[in-house]
Amino acid sequence: MDSRDDQTCASAGTDREPGQGPHPDLQALAVQLRRLNGEINRLVHGFAAGQQLHPTDVQALSAILDSTGPVTPSALRQRLGLTSGAVTACVDRLERAGHIGRVRESTDRRVVHLRYMPGAQARARSYFSPLAEATERVRNTFTEEELALVLAFLDSLNAELAGRRQV
Repeated sequence: MDSRDDQTCASAGTDREPGQGPHPDLQALAVQLRRLNGEINRLVHGFAAGQQLHPTDVQALSAILDSTGPVTPSALRQRLGLTSGAVTACVDRLERAGHIGRVRESTDRRVVHLRYMPGAQARARSYFSPLAEATERVRNTFTEEELALVLAFLDSLNAELAGRRQV
């Protein structure tokens, strides 16, 4: 086992006595992740309120924007863990507000894809530009290797959490 493996085990708390609680590195990481989540939630709630949307609607917008392929209401329902009725209400609100459009672009006219509207993307980009600028400033203080490690960590953590959602 190399020194990185030793650090991983120590950070995970696997070498600690029962009842000692989390390793200080794991505790510090948890605190920072909660702080980041809180700051992002604050921004999401502000955007939602300014657009007369619910914060879940903003999560739906993110899911549509981040998707590598077409998003159907059913896929959105699964991704967000909503009921069929809740996802229908969410899609209706987003469409009324001009954020998304329903598009029937396949040969099967029953299939509806949700598309983020270009004008709505500009509104979101404008609102979230302080986040993008802060991210860029902080990103520029790290080396490419450090950023690759951070991205690998976040990707692995997201994959782990997404796997738990399936259970």
